Amino acid sequence: MKIRKAVFPVGGLGTRFLPATKAIPKEMLPVVDKPLIQYAVEEAYAAGIREMIFVTGRHKRAIEDHFDTAYELEMELEAAGKSALLELVNSIKPDDMDCVYVRQPRALGLGHAVLCAERLVGDEPFAVLLADDLMLGARQAEGGPTVLQQMVHAYESSPGTVLAVQDVPRADTRRYGVVDVHGVSTALAEVFAMVEKPAPDVAPSTLAVAGRYVLTPAVFESIRRQPRGAGGEI
Repeated sequence: MKIRKAVFPVGGLGTRFLPATKAIPKEMLPVVDKPLIQYAVEEAYAAGIREMIFVTGRHKRAIEDHFDTAYELEMELEAAGKSALLELVNSIKPDDMDCVYVRQPRALGLGHAVLCAERLVGDEPFAVLLADDLMLGARQAEGGPTVLQQMVHAYESSPGTVLAVQDVPRADTRRYGVVDVHGVSTALAEVFAMVEKPAPDVAPSTLAVAGRYVLTPAVFESIRRQPRGAGGEI
């Protein structure tokens, strides 16, 4: 099946970005002239995905507003003859893109956020993008594929879960989920195990899971079986 849906877990409190995130969702923090969430949505759109599922919290209204119609702003721009700015505002949400929102009642971890999207995802593969990980493909600036485009291509070539990874210094493995892989090639490797935040001396590799995933619907039952961690998080 084609990857048609993307899940954006955006319900977290953004405590690592305080005080900037006291009143602004971390996903709305700008990089140059666009908020982080827009970069992630554009990456999903470029990969052929047209249904964007946002797992939000009660303090994330700004994200919904960003992808909604702003009638007053558009009228003001049109009346002022600022057609370029009006076109820019309208391009944030293309006509063939759907945005769907579901609330995560409590911030109980990434696994719980993904589980909140189960009814909207249904029985099909889907992508998950963490917007606070801003990624560029190695040759994207020259027109090459985005990270998610590469992952969708990998899934279509060999259907199954696909993880994006980054090579980190061994001293930093205790900050990431680290994969145990065999047969590393220039692009793909088979994952045999994952270890959450291993000490450098026992880490199976220096390949850390980054904030892009292509998952099959089987993941939902796996999440339900997971024991709760600190603070009840999955």
